[in-house]
Amino acid sequence: MATSRPNIVQEQVQLASKTWFETGGPARFFAEPKTTTELIEIVAWAHSNGIPFCMLGKGANVLVSDRGFDGLVIHPKINTITTTPQDASAVQVTAGAGVEIDNFIAYCLDHNILGFEEFSAIPGTIGGAVFINIHYFAASLSDFLVSATLLETTTGALLTVEKDWFQFGYDYSQLHNSNFIVVDATFKLTQGNALDGAFARGRSVEISRHRKQRYPYKGTCGSFFKNFSPDQVTQTSNGRKAIWVAYYLDKLGIKGELCVGGACISHQHANMVVNKGDATSNDIVQLARLMQQKMHAAFGLIPEPECQFIGFDEYPLLRSR
Repeated sequence: MATSRPNIVQEQVQLASKTWFETGGPARFFAEPKTTTELIEIVAWAHSNGIPFCMLGKGANVLVSDRGFDGLVIHPKINTITTTPQDASAVQVTAGAGVEIDNFIAYCLDHNILGFEEFSAIPGTIGGAVFINIHYFAASLSDFLVSATLLETTTGALLTVEKDWFQFGYDYSQLHNSNFIVVDATFKLTQGNALDGAFARGRSVEISRHRKQRYPYKGTCGSFFKNFSPDQVTQTSNGRKAIWVAYYLDKLGIKGELCVGGACISHQHANMVVNKGDATSNDIVQLARLMQQKMHAAFGLIPEPECQFIGFDEYPLLRSR
């Protein structure tokens, strides 16, 4: 049975200002639930009215169609953080899906809680971070996750699942292929003293400085394509399988050179597409396809996107298989 639209649901909300690419059209409906109850209500409304919906965190790893999304975009604002001490050196910290990663790190550092500073300056929210299993060098979110509260979108049921449920992989969790969305997540971190906290804060500052000097920090989704798995490649570099997409794009000589409309490959990193200020989502798609085509012609490889697509009628890029 169809139900009436909840008060928190807005209509025709532009999404370009809510994504890091700063492109794309409007959402037919848009909502920012601040509580679990509100989240359950709007998902039930969408389900009962046959309205497709998608989740949007910080918007740092998505590309929205120029036509927008003909459904409901849910931007969680569940921003609670609680701690549960385990012993003298361990603590569990639970954060709502809408908590931004940098805010979560700041909370932890303010309480001398260590570990999550590895992800400093990665734009995103806890919900999105769990969805994609964020990583930076050797650290992955799955190293710290203990459990999470999920909402089953077809029934409205809440359940708590352990880490193994997610079947985490590189840029992957089971959330990609399920009817569940994250309400909150619990992480096991290290409880330090004031000196430990000061050291971790310094490490956070240095990681942030490194990221912002090495990579573009606006108008981009970060790495556009996933790295390859070792069984996909034959070339080696320094005695290791060359799994890095940027390694092949660098060899093509297109870093900082190849553009389509207002979308260009960053001069800082060959696997990062940037909006120079007037790009459309179609510009970005066409540039990404051109990158795939050039890599396939030269190396027989087709990289798969790390970027998530919203509002496209068909998958917009080449497929590797």
